[in-house]
Amino acid sequence: MRILAKALIALIAALHLYIAWFEIFAWTTRGPVVFSSFPTDLFEPTIALAANQGIYNAFLAAGLIWSLLIRDARWHANVATCFLLFVLVAGVFGAVTISPRIMVVQSVPALAALIALWIGQRRT
Repeated sequence: MRILAKALIALIAALHLYIAWFEIFAWTTRGPVVFSSFPTDLFEPTIALAANQGIYNAFLAAGLIWSLLIRDARWHANVATCFLLFVLVAGVFGAVTISPRIMVVQSVPALAALIALWIGQRRT
């Protein structure tokens, strides 16, 4: 279960690195393709807003990666729990305010990782 938790944490960190790259560097090029319902004339004026969101996603990824580098099992679980909860809450908020799809992409994997992490902790 601990290996599954670490694999899920790594995948979620990779997802947030991709989201950060997308929002910081590819908002005006890939954005209109990914968000086809968003008016194309609004991508350029919102580039700074997207980049700001990207930085937050980079911080989430950094925290999850940091948790994977911590050797002490208890502290690894504490830091991973903190950042996974951040991801989960951000996903719920995004699902309520933007699109329910965000719940599936963000919150469900974070919840699965939390469950695997906590089960793995109980066994030690």
